Amino acid sequence: MHDIIYIGGGLNYAGAIVAAKHGLKVALVETSLDQLGGACLHQGCIPSKMFLHHANIIRQSKESVFTGEIMLDMQLLTAKKNKLIHSATKAVTAQCAQLELIEGKGQVIAPHKVQVEGKVYEAEYIVIGTGSSPFVPEGIVYDGKAIITSNEVLELQKLPKEIVIYGDGAIGLEMACFFASAGVEVTLLSRGERLLGKSHPLIQSAIVKEMERLGVTHLKNHAVTNAEQTDKGVHITFEDGTSGYYEQMLVATGRLPNTDVIATDEIVVNSGIETDDWYETSLSKHYAVGDCNGKVKLAHAARAQALNVTMQILGKKPEKLNLDHVVQFIHTLPMSYATVGENRYSLEKNDSLFKESVVKLNHFTGSAFHHASKGSMIVYADEEGLILGAEILAPEAEELIAPVAMALAGEMTASSAQKTIMAHPTFSEALERAYFRL
Repeated sequence: MHDIIYIGGGLNYAGAIVAAKHGLKVALVETSLDQLGGACLHQGCIPSKMFLHHANIIRQSKESVFTGEIMLDMQLLTAKKNKLIHSATKAVTAQCAQLELIEGKGQVIAPHKVQVEGKVYEAEYIVIGTGSSPFVPEGIVYDGKAIITSNEVLELQKLPKEIVIYGDGAIGLEMACFFASAGVEVTLLSRGERLLGKSHPLIQSAIVKEMERLGVTHLKNHAVTNAEQTDKGVHITFEDGTSGYYEQMLVATGRLPNTDVIATDEIVVNSGIETDDWYETSLSKHYAVGDCNGKVKLAHAARAQALNVTMQILGKKPEKLNLDHVVQFIHTLPMSYATVGENRYSLEKNDSLFKESVVKLNHFTGSAFHHASKGSMIVYADEEGLILGAEILAPEAEELIAPVAMALAGEMTASSAQKTIMAHPTFSEALERAYFRL
């Protein structure tokens, strides 16, 4: 009998470590212990950001102040990535020294009972954090070679000459930037009309220009009905009846919650594992955190939820998490997009009264050599000046957004935020100026 069983070794492990340090008897179930750390570490945000980092160096090397040409060696990059991940996995495993690590596929078969490879374990509390998996739409014949998902793109041993990317969310845009910066001919397929359709119009316009500058061919309203590998390459048929051949296809059409962990009718599953605002499922003392509950599919959100649930179990009475205050970002090149809290889209959708402060980065000299002239810092506040959120398109926007996230947590007004003196010369000065314009 355990106090807590955590199912899923992604960011769920953060909660398991804390529970064990507080003296509870804890088990962590993971399908494959060499995947401890989850999709973010092994197939997601860590390796993808590493790939983008090196691709950005190639992009920068094409500036007029450099001579010669460099190329990306995918075998070396992938080997370097694998070495880094192996080291990180060892570090995570070492942190789990006080846990019982159980390898195998876990399923909740009854209240307080988890079955792993035929053996049943019991616990007073169960915390499910089984993540999500790439979604491949019907009609696309996925083979893991010519037609790949994000799982395979980070294992490539050589770059294709051309690739078509279906999907313009975070994975699609980031990988379009990676391949284009590395010299691959990229076609980006959108089912709709606009990129970053819920972002500020200035940012939508700018991201289109950024894709054009990288050489990405963007095809709007190109929903795919069929795709399969043929002798001529990947044959793709579009909704309008047209078709084309491509060397390789990356399917980046989102991710679906992994819910097959549930093998009892006492836990409700819809699009994800249903929970209340405290991440408790329809079965008392059984929780679901991270991607599998379908609320916010981000690693840092999963970690926050796992720790919040653990604090609840420990009787620490944590505050309820505000998932609207979770930073979201897309690591495009040369500028990335980040947002937190409200933006124009959400505020107008809810008919909210708000003030908007826009500062363009071309007002700052550094934008010239950072290729950030089309970047912007946009901050939103209510009529009393309470900061509601922000959107940023800038180099390292995911770092620049942090002060706004802290302002939201501290319920700061623009007048109080104006007391901060940002460093010069940095793009954070744009945030300071945005506060003064509210």
